Amino acid sequence: MAQTSTDRPIALEPATESMTLLVAAVIVHDREARRVALLRRGPKAKFAQGRWDLPVGKNEPGEPITQTAVRELAEETGLVVSPDALHLVHVIHGARGVEAPHGFLTVVFAAHEWSGSLHNGEPEKHSEVAWVSTEALPQEFVSTTGAALDHYLRNDPGVSLDSW
Repeated sequence: MAQTSTDRPIALEPATESMTLLVAAVIVHDREARRVALLRRGPKAKFAQGRWDLPVGKNEPGEPITQTAVRELAEETGLVVSPDALHLVHVIHGARGVEAPHGFLTVVFAAHEWSGSLHNGEPEKHSEVAWVSTEALPQEFVSTTGAALDHYLRNDPGVSLDSW
């Protein structure tokens, strides 16, 4: 998008720095089999060791958030999704986090089409990656992404606030 100044369009540079950590999460939902792809954070994870989580990761400077979602999903699980196949389903706004003293914003997408085979692409961070029934989700879930998944499964999109 361009702004005009004295009748000349001025191209804006992409935002490359932020005080708020930008994160993308993906719910890969196999609706036919009623299951989702989840990962379990390993003993060397930076937070929530042993808890289940969605595939999630940090945005790189200058990277569109849809590309972050696609990249992180492939790195962590081996599943490949087109950015066009992502559907915005939830937003999490946290006041602070382990790597985000100034807050974080997690954009949660859902995908119903993918390729590849589910595997643990980051065994140093995750102890397990699995398809899990939507009717038997684990109790030991990261609270923020667990709430987002719950909202999604209830077809209740929205915003969750954390630590405000």
